[in-house]
Amino acid sequence: MPIMVNEIFYSIQGESIMSGLPYVFVRLSGCNLQCRYCDTRHAWDEGTPWEIAQILTHIARYQCLRVLVTGGEPLLQEQTLELIRRLLAKDYDVSLETNGSKDISRVAVRCQRIMDFKCPSSGMQAHNRMTNLSHLMPWDQVKFVIADREDFDFACGLLPTVSQRLGPGQILFSPAHPALPATQLANWMLDAHVEARLQIQLHKYLWPNQERGV
Repeated sequence: MPIMVNEIFYSIQGESIMSGLPYVFVRLSGCNLQCRYCDTRHAWDEGTPWEIAQILTHIARYQCLRVLVTGGEPLLQEQTLELIRRLLAKDYDVSLETNGSKDISRVAVRCQRIMDFKCPSSGMQAHNRMTNLSHLMPWDQVKFVIADREDFDFACGLLPTVSQRLGPGQILFSPAHPALPATQLANWMLDAHVEARLQIQLHKYLWPNQERGV
């Protein structure tokens, strides 16, 4: 069964604790959420069917052993799990970005899950799947995209719970670009002594006018 793919490209990782490293990005099509600040709306319903073997051949051309499977929401497609397994079998360092609404327990343990917690400004807060917390591994990450003070307070309220599973370096506070200046979020974090990592979307600064292929 094919997978609906929005785009595959080679770029600099702009988010997560791997920010700054070259990565192959496999952006899959479809999303079950519609966050107000979404910057990849082209992935909601634009895509082309690819067989897994085609995807693997295409990825190999980039000569990079780090792969990020993202979306959209990759876990909407059953074949995503098989794609991840096939990548791991070929010794790729595989990460998965997920919006936190789908069950992550079926994802291969060796794959690093980067899971969102949706804050109030997203409009999707009700879709946070709290049971996913029990499936997180020490190498996984949790990300809060923060657009305003309400979002910040919401994220701080969840920190004690998330910190039971992950250390401060694995918990990401990311300002919603351009709604919240990164400096403002940094100041809030310092004033509140927040034990988390400030994450700035590096690709927004490297390629400020590009939405695709970065």
